[in-house]
Amino acid sequence: MPNINLFKTPRTLSVLLATVISILAGFAFYLLKSSNENLFLTTLAFTLFVFTASFLSSLLFINLFVIKRIKPLFKALYVSEKDYDLIDELDHNHLLEKLENDIKVWAESKTEEIDRLKQMERYRKEFLGNVSHELKTPIFNIQGYVLTLLDGGLEDPTVNRKYLERTEKSINRLIGIVEDLELISKLEAGELQLNLERFNIVELVKETFDSLEERAKKRSIALRIKDVPDKLQWVYADKKRIQQVLYNLIINSINYGIDGGVTAVSISDIGNRIQVDVNDNGIGIPSKDVPRIFERFYRVDKSRSREQGGTGLGLAIVKHIIEGHKQIITVKSTPKKGTTFSFTLNKPVAKF
Repeated sequence: MPNINLFKTPRTLSVLLATVISILAGFAFYLLKSSNENLFLTTLAFTLFVFTASFLSSLLFINLFVIKRIKPLFKALYVSEKDYDLIDELDHNHLLEKLENDIKVWAESKTEEIDRLKQMERYRKEFLGNVSHELKTPIFNIQGYVLTLLDGGLEDPTVNRKYLERTEKSINRLIGIVEDLELISKLEAGELQLNLERFNIVELVKETFDSLEERAKKRSIALRIKDVPDKLQWVYADKKRIQQVLYNLIINSINYGIDGGVTAVSISDIGNRIQVDVNDNGIGIPSKDVPRIFERFYRVDKSRSREQGGTGLGLAIVKHIIEGHKQIITVKSTPKKGTTFSFTLNKPVAKF
């Protein structure tokens, strides 16, 4: 295969063409003038003349016609007037090389963009399917309970109370989904104002443990907080939203923990911020699911998640709240060993 680098500039291409043409012309001249006394010198002079003429002609042709047609390709790649000026000032000898490099970069960026758009479209379809399913399930349940009551269950006190309680549970689930979707929409749009204040994160963890104590007891899961120095107990954040973060992470830990397991919260110092870790020794998350764990309605174990009564939006809300504080949240998990969610919060500004 020919070396592509030979064709990167008009000058090298012109030299190559002129060399081929002059050699062929010189050989033909030599055959036609074989009786000439000074044949070698005459042929050499003729070959040099043909080379010079061919080189200049090729260079002129490339600059006037080829380059003229190449410049519009550049202008299709760039949109600003500044870029246009740079193209006009660019040395013709480097124009082909720059075009090759820029088209490669452009093609790679477009390929990445297409792949990203395909992935987003796939997630969008999956999200719409999940929304439809999550909303449809409680609605169909309510419909079934109401039809049962209308078909005679209303007259039976034992039946009507049971089905009314189930209806209430499905309605509450439906309301929970709608409220969570509304919250996520506000968080994404930046419409939810954060009420930043100084508060004790350890006390907030203990309050959250108290609210989930009965749920943890049903599975004999111990809720623990590791000893925290006084200086690490205070943070500057939206207390209500951080309590929601803790609640969602801890209840997620309980739901996916093992009977007799442990959910532990620890707090560590990382400079001007503190890091909160929520750790369990539960079933863990498969590595293929970790990158998508914060997506709306994404469930690792769909049947188990719905049995626990979650909306499928808890971790998505957690991520949005933490990012709303301009902080980060990460997850590390090993199947059959457990999961750790970690997020950061600002320390309060010291008062002097």
